[in-house]
Amino acid sequence: MPPSPPALPDLDEPQRTRGPGAPPPPPSRLRGLLGYGILLLIGAALVLWLVFRSGPQTPQTGRFQSGGPMPVGTAAVEKGDMPVVLSGLGTVTPLAMVTVKTQINGQLIEGAFKEGQMVNKGDFLAQIDPRPYQVALAQADGQLAKDQAVLKNSEVDLARYKTLVAQNSIARQTLDTQAALVQQNRGTVQADQAQVDTQKLNLTYCRIVAPVSGRVGLRQVDPGNYVQTSDANGIIVITQLQPISAIFTLPEDKLPAVAQRVHGGASLAATAFDRTGTTRLAVGRLETIDNQIDPTTGTVKLRAIFDNPEQTLFPNQFVNIQLLVDTVRGADLIPNSAVQRGAPGTFVYVVKPDETVTAQPVTLGPGDDRRIVVTKGLDPGQLVVTDGADRLKEGAKVRLARNTGTGAAQPQAPSGEQPAAGTQPSAAAPAKPAAAPDGQRRRRNPE
Repeated sequence: MPPSPPALPDLDEPQRTRGPGAPPPPPSRLRGLLGYGILLLIGAALVLWLVFRSGPQTPQTGRFQSGGPMPVGTAAVEKGDMPVVLSGLGTVTPLAMVTVKTQINGQLIEGAFKEGQMVNKGDFLAQIDPRPYQVALAQADGQLAKDQAVLKNSEVDLARYKTLVAQNSIARQTLDTQAALVQQNRGTVQADQAQVDTQKLNLTYCRIVAPVSGRVGLRQVDPGNYVQTSDANGIIVITQLQPISAIFTLPEDKLPAVAQRVHGGASLAATAFDRTGTTRLAVGRLETIDNQIDPTTGTVKLRAIFDNPEQTLFPNQFVNIQLLVDTVRGADLIPNSAVQRGAPGTFVYVVKPDETVTAQPVTLGPGDDRRIVVTKGLDPGQLVVTDGADRLKEGAKVRLARNTGTGAAQPQAPSGEQPAAGTQPSAAAPAKPAAAPDGQRRRRNPE
């Protein structure tokens, strides 16, 4: 039987063993193996990512839940009065601040005041030594008496000369000379009387009294010193505190409204607050408006008067003045938080009966730190969104807060929070656990 031919090697079967001297596999097979490994790694990573994404996650609920009505706080448009108040920064300025100086030269022998005390106009304050002026008054009295005697004698001679001239006993010139002498003596007596009055006045100046009512400042000179009329500091300074004024400024574009009310005879109330604007110090009234506008600042100065019974206002104190210009009666009012500004201009979100919202353009009037007047665009009773408007768009479905009505309402607690006392969660829709923050959820997922 002829021998069988040798078996041919299987080219498709990989060579499993290689001798020590066998050549390495070709590079194309190495690249294929490396590609298979990369694909396996990518597949494993994809599987892990899908497992991570599809793992148990805490469902999101509450105010950021997608697909459901958005909880919002609302308020109803109300009728009410809105004060129109203008605010300006001012400085307390006394109506009178007097430096009490001596009107004569002399030694200060007495100070009858205490620093910081309240004095009334005419109260005794200090005493200048009066003795030099008493002596001067006595001298003036003596000179006056002497010249009065000379005048009387010349008047007697004048009467005698008139008789003699009528009898043609003396010349007419003698009579005229005597008449001129009488006029001269009368002038001398008048000068002497003025000197007497001057010395009497100096004696009154020796007693220094308060020219105005107010608070006495710090003592400028002590008793025993020689004071003069040329002293710049004087003896004391008296500042009037009751009443007191405050000068404040307002922008020039606010002036017409104020001037119109003032010229109409209205008395505008002014309230002074401290420099932080939180503490009310005094209530007064607008006194006057300055006659010019400062071109560098575009403001006008105004003066308000305050009775200041408790002396809460002090000279040179910085204050915030709120001037009540007018009051808008029966206005439509909404909370400031309801006002939105965007591409349509100024608008609010109005809640319609089907609990969807629509952007309603509005025209605003004056307001305060809580509410604002709507002059056009809304009617009383309409509901406007006050909280959560930043997450809304036209036609969005909303869920109203439980206390919706007059005034601003707070949004409901997100679903998943504990129900109120006395209530039971619905059996058909059990409460879902609240969504955990992203960081916590990611830490739990790998477990």
